[in-house]
Amino acid sequence: MTDTLPPPAQKPARPFFSSGPCAKPPGWSPDKLSTQSLGRSHRSKIGKARLQLCIDLMREVLQVPDTHRIGIVPGSDTGAVEMAMWTMLGARPVTTIAWESFGEGWVTDALKQLKLDPTIIRADYGQLPDLGQVDWSHDVVFTWNGTTSGVRVPNGDWIAADREGLAIADATSAVFAQDIAWDKVDVLTFSWQKVLGGEGAHGVLILGPRAVERLENHTPEWPLPKVFRLVSKGKLAEGVFKGETINTPSMLAVEDAIFALEWGKSLGGLQALRARADANAAALDAIVQERGWLGHLASDPATRSNASVCLTVEGADEAMIKTMAKLLEEQNAAYDIAGYRDAPPGLRIWCGATVETADIEALGPWLDWAYASARP
Repeated sequence: MTDTLPPPAQKPARPFFSSGPCAKPPGWSPDKLSTQSLGRSHRSKIGKARLQLCIDLMREVLQVPDTHRIGIVPGSDTGAVEMAMWTMLGARPVTTIAWESFGEGWVTDALKQLKLDPTIIRADYGQLPDLGQVDWSHDVVFTWNGTTSGVRVPNGDWIAADREGLAIADATSAVFAQDIAWDKVDVLTFSWQKVLGGEGAHGVLILGPRAVERLENHTPEWPLPKVFRLVSKGKLAEGVFKGETINTPSMLAVEDAIFALEWGKSLGGLQALRARADANAAALDAIVQERGWLGHLASDPATRSNASVCLTVEGADEAMIKTMAKLLEEQNAAYDIAGYRDAPPGLRIWCGATVETADIEALGPWLDWAYASARP
């Protein structure tokens, strides 16, 4: 390893570039969180009120139509996706679409756990599969934004308006940064720890009318754990979508999410949050374009994420990437930017709305320094 460059003089003011948990909103501090609900039952009047406020803010900021129900569920985004799969699949054929590791996780669930013999449509990291292959007589499970490859679906146009199956979208790193075609998704999931910079362990499950109809008219062949049960006596458990959570939530995590949602609302809501992510992604792209040794793993700009941006590094193997990330962390210049463990060796830099564009811009010289320092 050589040290050919001195460390740059200016550091990002907030060097938080992790893709989950992501950077807190600017101005966040723990003393700014409401604490009235702490130490109280989540079933108390104030507990229910704060959970309902969180749901109402998610609906407002995300512009979720009144036709869709929003629930806070256990197990982060993974729990929300698996809750949908375990309760709704099995009524008709299934297609799973994977172009990165989390999509592959849903393939494994459908194939090996639920044993549904799904149709599997795949693409390599950096590519998007041919979405025209999808048979919409099937239930379809996919990631809206592939967090570990930096590839997203361009829009919802590929989802059939007259579909017979359900569109089940894992959108954990897409919401609050990208447009969601609500008329094209029957189930959408995410967690606060991604684009909001919230805390983990809680998932969000959004159900359209067709998903509710499936729940009320389909009984899975397999047993359901208590934390997955959304139906009681053949009807949707409506309380789940009014803040009556299945198990005990962390009210501190709820208050943290409320802070982030109110911050996003104060900026101008969804349009402002998307604009911030777009500006961050553009600033990072400018850094890439100025350097011959950096590239985008997602080669097509039309399907390139504006949130989890994955970069290739010329000549780098896994060991070199780890060294670069370690050097940057030691200098407090950038935290947690090594690519996902299952992805090709490279960097992954979060560009969601809670990151400041000036900090992305300040990152460029530090990437030069780390690259020069880590090269064999």
